[in-house]
Amino acid sequence: MITTGNPIISIYTEMTPNPETMKFVANKLLYPGKSIDFADESFAGPSPLAKELFSFPFIKSVFIASNFVTLTKTNDTDDWQDVIATIKQFLKDYLENGGVVVNDDEVAKVKPVSSNTVSADDDDIVKRVKELLENYVKPAVEMDGGAIQFRSYNDGVVNLMLQGSCSGCPSSMVTLKAGIEGMMKRMIPEVTEVVAEAE
Repeated sequence: MITTGNPIISIYTEMTPNPETMKFVANKLLYPGKSIDFADESFAGPSPLAKELFSFPFIKSVFIASNFVTLTKTNDTDDWQDVIATIKQFLKDYLENGGVVVNDDEVAKVKPVSSNTVSADDDDIVKRVKELLENYVKPAVEMDGGAIQFRSYNDGVVNLMLQGSCSGCPSSMVTLKAGIEGMMKRMIPEVTEVVAEAE
């Protein structure tokens, strides 16, 4: 059997806890092991895909992670059902045609990459916080179309950044306080509080 061209891409949608966002999942890795959040069009330079998505008038923000894109719609767009088919077809065509998702060289120039990856100069508490985020928190929030990135640790307080569907989600603060903060306090006694920073 002879096959030509790029593989067939399928896209399906998942609701997220945030009614303003929709998760579009591909059968292909888009940004393996990483995530990037574009709060508005002015930051979309490193991602040709995000730039194209912002050309739709109802897209307010774009979040790209391993195998999915989470889109936030504008308030004047009544219902996701009105636009899902259009977005799915666009993503399918874009990916099948080999469109660039994220240009990592450009990302490095415009925004520091926040990461939950442990680095050599992290102290013991920071290492434990990042490991907990990577192993327990990341898989759960990615299922909901979002991400939580480590920002800093200072005197018992862990600062995190909410991205994708977690950003602006009514239930994200409950998740942050009741879920993540509770787990961190139990597993890392030095942690006294977890707070979210805006990007």
